[in-house]
Amino acid sequence: MAPLLAPSLLAADFGNLQSETERLAGSAADWLHCDVMDGRFVPNISFGLPVLQAIHRHARQPLDVHLMIEEPQHYLAAFRDAGATTLTVHYEACPHLHRVVQQIKQLGCRAGVALNPHTPVWVLEEVAADLDLVCVMSVNPGFGGQAFIPNTLRKVAALKELLVDSGSEALIEIDGGVSLDNAAALVEAGADVLVAGSFVFNSPDPVATLAQMREQLSALVAPPPPDYR
Repeated sequence: MAPLLAPSLLAADFGNLQSETERLAGSAADWLHCDVMDGRFVPNISFGLPVLQAIHRHARQPLDVHLMIEEPQHYLAAFRDAGATTLTVHYEACPHLHRVVQQIKQLGCRAGVALNPHTPVWVLEEVAADLDLVCVMSVNPGFGGQAFIPNTLRKVAALKELLVDSGSEALIEIDGGVSLDNAAALVEAGADVLVAGSFVFNSPDPVATLAQMREQLSALVAPPPPDYR
């Protein structure tokens, strides 16, 4: 499968979210990544249900909703109703993670779990087979524009091994500091979905930047040449 691109609207112009969302409609973006922050689980507040509903009205791509919030189990149905296709909760915020994953799946959404940089991948051994997505945080969550943590590459490779061993078909998503400088290495390590925020929206032309990323990544999954022997 070709890697998916999910530009993060956290880095978009919040004063023009409709136009920002609409101009991505015909771009190389596969999903739109939406970071919901509560100021408790992470030291920042981004946006909530009304803004997500507004984004959904103008979006062409599925909404990949990343809940960086405490007690996410209380809000899952509301975010599904607001337009989420994927709901990702943090391992660190869910003492009853298996129950929360099952809640998400019962709502008809893809169930994702995010891991902070300090959290090892082995904590997912008992739920890996139930997951649709694992989001590896390659920065400390809470703010856009942070530098990519190099150890993420090793972590992705270890996660890929865990998923294969458990028979899980979960996608591996990378969130934080993704750019053309590390996208290829991440995919080669096992990543399936790349979330890019500042690199995309701080560029002169976000649509062209996404196209450039797609071109780079397409070369990694090009089919082998035909065998004419």
